[in-house]
Amino acid sequence: MSRDDQEPAPPVRVLVVDDQRLIRDGIASLLSIRPGIVVVGTAVDGRDAVAKTLELGPDVVLMDVRMPEMDGVEAVAVLRGRASECRVVMLTTFDDEEYVVQALRAGAHGYLLKDLPAEELAHAVRLAHAGVTQLDSSVARHLTAALPTPRPTEAPAVVLSPRETDILRLVAQGHTNREIAARLYLSEGTVKNHVSRILTRLALRDRTQAALRARDLGLL
Repeated sequence: MSRDDQEPAPPVRVLVVDDQRLIRDGIASLLSIRPGIVVVGTAVDGRDAVAKTLELGPDVVLMDVRMPEMDGVEAVAVLRGRASECRVVMLTTFDDEEYVVQALRAGAHGYLLKDLPAEELAHAVRLAHAGVTQLDSSVARHLTAALPTPRPTEAPAVVLSPRETDILRLVAQGHTNREIAARLYLSEGTVKNHVSRILTRLALRDRTQAALRARDLGLL
C-alpha cells in the first residue's frame, strides 16, 4: 500500500475544561476548526472533567487549574488512576508557582499558558497525544523559583555525561526533540535515544518528571 493509499490517522479527541464559559467555549471553538482535532465535549470543573473523561474517552484533556468543586490538580490525580491512557495538559494563566509543581507531580503531561496562539495550542494537543510532555518556557523558568534549592551536600545517585546533562537541561526548559537536535547539532533520532536513556537511568516516567529532576539537580 502506498503512502497515498494509507488511511488518515484518526483525529485527536479533546475535552476542554474551564469554569469560565467564555474561555471554555472559545478554546473549544478554536480547536474544533483545526485539522486532525475533534472536541468531544467540555467540562465546568474538575469533578465534571473526571465524569466527562470516563464517559467520552478523550485522548487529551485541556485542564484549567483553579476551579470550584474540584480543582485541576485534584482532577489530574484522579484521572491518573482512573484514565491513565488520557493525556492531561494544564492550560492556565499561571498565577501561582505552587500549582505548577503540584500539577506536574499529580501526573499532568504538560503545563501551558492560555495566551498561546491558536495554532500553537493545536500543535500542543497533537504533541500531547503523541506522548510529548510540554512546558511553556516561562513555566520552566518559574520552576526555578517554585522548587526548593537542593542542599549542596546532595548529589545525584546517577552521574550523567555532559551531553546527557545538556539534553536534560533543554528538556526541562520545554524544548522538543527537534529543537534540541537543532541546538546541539544532532539528529532528532540521536536526541530521542538520549532522552530515553536519561529517563531510564534516572528512573523517570516522562519529560515532566525530567523537568522536576533537572530543577532538583540545579540545572535550571
